[in-house]
Parts: sequence; C-alpha cells; structure tokens
Amino acid sequence: MSGLIRHVIPADAEAMAGIYNWCITNTLITFEEEPVTGDDMSAHFAMVTDENPWLVLLEDGKPIGYAYAIDWKARSAYRFSKETTVYLHHEYYGGGRGTRLMKALIDEIRKTPIHVLIAGVALPNEASVALHEKLGFRKIGQFEEVGSKFGGKVDVGYWQLIL
Repeated sequence: MSGLIRHVIPADAEAMAGIYNWCITNTLITFEEEPVTGDDMSAHFAMVTDENPWLVLLEDGKPIGYAYAIDWKARSAYRFSKETTVYLHHEYYGGGRGTRLMKALIDEIRKTPIHVLIAGVALPNEASVALHEKLGFRKIGQFEEVGSKFGGKVDVGYWQLIL
C-alpha cells in the first residue's frame, strides 16, 4: 500500500477539516455537531508536541487521513496517559490505512515516557473496534447513552493499550 505518513503541517488544515466535517455530518464517530474550518483545525495544532503527535497520511500528495494523541486529562497524575484518535477520508475506508496511521502514531509515542493509550469509540463501530483490538488495545469499559446525536442516544466504549 502506498502513501506517505508524516507529521502535520499548517497546510494540512483545510483537508483535515474536510475529512472531519464529513464525519461530523454523516457519522456518530465524533460527537461534534457543527462543521469546523481550517482555522479551527489549525488552532488545534498548538497542542502538538513530541508526546502529543499529529500524523497525516498522504496519497497522491493530498491528506486522506490523520491520527493524533492528546492529553487524557489535565491533572498531573494523568501525564503518562494519552487519548488517541484516527480519521480517514470516507472514500479511503478499508485497505488498512487506519491501521497504518495508528501503528505510526503508536511508534511515535513509544519514543516518549507515555505509558497508556486510550481510545473512546462511539458504538456501534465494528471497524474502529477491530482496528484497535488488532493493535493490542483491549476494552476496559463502556458508558451507556452518554452521547446524543442525530436524535438518538449513543454509547461510548473505551479501549486501552499499555505500552
């Protein structure tokens, strides 16, 4: 499979917003309900550090997916735990792209003192569950009806990977 994975750059913001906006308006995988702009996405890049990497998957020179890690909680005792996220352009679902992105993200994080990765998954989402479990994440719990989108209540499951 082709495609370059690299660290995010400001020029990626518009394409990333487009990927995310499709997910906002068409899926339950994000609880965001209003579309975002490239400027909104760029503002999030301020969170990027060695321990909070953001990676982009390019095909034919254009961003078609991204993955990142952010702080799990703000309190100091959580400093060695990160929450991970991956999004793909809907025309590129399948084919192992999400797995490649998440593997690259995990490899980046393994270079840091981070000890635990956490993934929240709006349910049902068989593809995301399969991706995380293939990478060694294990389900550690589920909150019932904590999300509300498209007129329905949504459960969120949590998976973790101890590095």
